[in-house]
Amino acid sequence: MIYQWVLGGIVASLLGLLLLDGSRGKRVNSRAGGHLMQKMKDECVKSSANGECCSGFGGGTDVIVVGAGVAGSALAHTLGKDGLRVHVIERDLSQPDRIVGELLQPGGYLKLIELGLEDCLNEIDAQRVLGYALYKDGKNTRLSYPLEQFHSDVAGRSFHNGRFVQRMREKAASLTNVKMEQGTVTSLIEEKGSIKGVQYRTKAGEELKAYAPLTIVCDGCFSNLRRSLCNPEVDVPSCFVGLVLKNCQLPHANHGHVVLADPSPILFYPISSNEIRCLVDVPGQKVPSIANGEMARYLKTVVAPQVVLNFLT
Repeated sequence: MIYQWVLGGIVASLLGLLLLDGSRGKRVNSRAGGHLMQKMKDECVKSSANGECCSGFGGGTDVIVVGAGVAGSALAHTLGKDGLRVHVIERDLSQPDRIVGELLQPGGYLKLIELGLEDCLNEIDAQRVLGYALYKDGKNTRLSYPLEQFHSDVAGRSFHNGRFVQRMREKAASLTNVKMEQGTVTSLIEEKGSIKGVQYRTKAGEELKAYAPLTIVCDGCFSNLRRSLCNPEVDVPSCFVGLVLKNCQLPHANHGHVVLADPSPILFYPISSNEIRCLVDVPGQKVPSIANGEMARYLKTVVAPQVVLNFLT
């Protein structure tokens, strides 16, 4: 259960793709979708008169991918390798600075190998993770991944999320049939109940439309498109607060550390050779204020004593 809980965000990100084809909200198997896109129904030509574009491909675009995070970049690379012409539209192509998606489980590493994306972990100072150490009330135990049947290179990996995402974007954009563009998708283009493409605003502020037989929306948990397709009820019982601890060592090298504290868990794991990420789960929908010192008091009075109790016992 701990394994599933620690990286639930990554699993949700990878599996939370919204695939749209001819009927609104219909799910599509992307790997089996190539035969659906042999021809464009409508060839879109950019002009100052109609504000429409063909995404830079002479024969049109096969797939539009909204969002170039982990899911969008991996999908664009995979579809591009299959020969499809992919237009990726990402709101911000600068390196993300986020505290999510920083620890990849061994199963995720195996999936990267399967997709030919394992080299995206190179040159970002990624750290091997071999399991977890659990702490509660001054007691602890260590749980290692059952990796005996795998190659010695197979393990978890932890890293700066932004560095990993940038490498995946570069990998996808290296394919000549994948176009990576910075722009903000403002709406889906719908005709007679079918999604035909997207309307978006370029980095320069130009309003354009892009068309393709298949549009895949994977623009994250703060998607501005999801509400046009559904109205999910979102419950936010707590928030993660992230800190970076520099030039310190955890009790167990190459392991994530979980302190089962009161009122909620505290996580530690390496994200580079000299940085440790600390994630504090803060209950409630309102995060303590940094400006007035509430956050500092919470960390000093609630979090720090429990870390000291468990790590130094």
